[in-house]
Amino acid sequence: MSSMLRVMTTALVLSAGPVWAEEESGKSLMQQGAELFLKGLTEQMEPALDDLQALAEDFGPQMRDFFAEMGPAFGTLMEEVEDWSVYEAPERLPNGDIIIRRKPDAPAEEPTEPEEAIEL
Repeated sequence: MSSMLRVMTTALVLSAGPVWAEEESGKSLMQQGAELFLKGLTEQMEPALDDLQALAEDFGPQMRDFFAEMGPAFGTLMEEVEDWSVYEAPERLPNGDIIIRRKPDAPAEEPTEPEEAIEL
């Protein structure tokens, strides 16, 4: 058990006394324990949140460009595909095309009425 987790656990156990017991600060022991727990949790999560923010800064512009260009076609694709679990992971061909194949053991699709062609 990490030392931070021990400190947070101890703080919670110590704060399990009467809720109405107050220290000089005017906060109950339960409030103080909860604050210590949340402070410890925040300190533990800070490095992961920093990494996530850096990732968002790196990929943000690329994702914005992708959705600006591909958004309408992607939306149409999302409406047409009912069950993504019957498809393989996308595959990039040597010529740069990206294809998504149905899994060989996927059930056959029910024929539907032909829809009007959607211009992309």
